[in-house]
Amino acid sequence: MEPIWNRPERAARGPRPAHSRDAVAAAGVRVADTEGVEAVSMRRVAAEPGAGTASLYRYLTGKDELFDLMVDAVMRAEEPPERTGEWRADLRALAAGSRAVMLRHPWLPMLVAARPNLGPGSLRWMESWYGAVDGFGLDADEMLALVGTVQIFVHGAVTRELAEREAGFDFASRMAAQGAYGDAVIAGGAYPTLIRIMVEAEGPHRPDRHDRAFADGLERVLDGHRSLPGGTSGR
Repeated sequence: MEPIWNRPERAARGPRPAHSRDAVAAAGVRVADTEGVEAVSMRRVAAEPGAGTASLYRYLTGKDELFDLMVDAVMRAEEPPERTGEWRADLRALAAGSRAVMLRHPWLPMLVAARPNLGPGSLRWMESWYGAVDGFGLDADEMLALVGTVQIFVHGAVTRELAEREAGFDFASRMAAQGAYGDAVIAGGAYPTLIRIMVEAEGPHRPDRHDRAFADGLERVLDGHRSLPGGTSGR
């Protein structure tokens, strides 16, 4: 069967669908946002717009296509940042925008990592990512590598942040609970570099540590491409 993006929403024959693909996608997003992506099923999503499970197959062939619609619906709802022509600033804005979308939809990182999405919303974001590094003397493979490196950093940083959120991780409480053990590690002196980090590092104790770690880490990723025009950090 052709990809869902290449099939008309309404079949040439049969009754007119009572719901649109957009409505089905929105129902899936609501379920995933409130109950987690594990709760998404054809039956569960069909109950949202009041459609029967069987009727849902008029719109899509199964849950894989439902996931495709959900991802693209989220990406279509978000406008990529305007391009400035300065590759570093543009990648910085795209990374921040992608992080914000994934934090609003915690199920998104898993789905975009596991499956390429070629829906119109996703294609628009892909064009913005690659357009940000076009025209700076890179060939196609170099553009793929640069954008891919930044996206891997974004995905990893957000995944860790979401995992801490889901686990109810609180750094200050964790450190307090580890107090005596941490003191013993420091006193033992067996791990001098780690001990220095434990004693001197301020970042982990900041209330905005995720924001700071993301921004600082991203700058270091971009520093790896400083040979491009305008490649200095500008921090």
